[in-house]
Amino acid sequence: MDIGGYRVEPGDFLTPVIGAANRDPKRFARADELDIARDDNRHLGFAHGPHYCLGAALARSQAQIAIETVLDRLPDLTVDESAVAWCPQLNLRAMEQLPVTVMEVQCPTPFAQSYRSTDTP
Repeated sequence: MDIGGYRVEPGDFLTPVIGAANRDPKRFARADELDIARDDNRHLGFAHGPHYCLGAALARSQAQIAIETVLDRLPDLTVDESAVAWCPQLNLRAMEQLPVTVMEVQCPTPFAQSYRSTDTP
């Protein structure tokens, strides 16, 4: 059997490396970059077929709300890309350190004040 151009014989030992998923340069342009607007983004993040994650829509919605909120409230947020540190794991890709700088925080008006009627004293 051939897998990705490599011959695999019966009895050969294979190790799936989950940390490499969604980072195949043959599948994605700029595969090592986070691009939330990437077209044709058929990734493996929520599995596939009968194992597809039932909470995928909720997770996408929560991620969208979280990212938009952070970017709205921290408009001057910058990442020190030279100091990003990744966990040295083969099976899962995860950040160990993501240094950021925030110059200004924009807090929304408290809920009670923003919806208070202007007609009452």
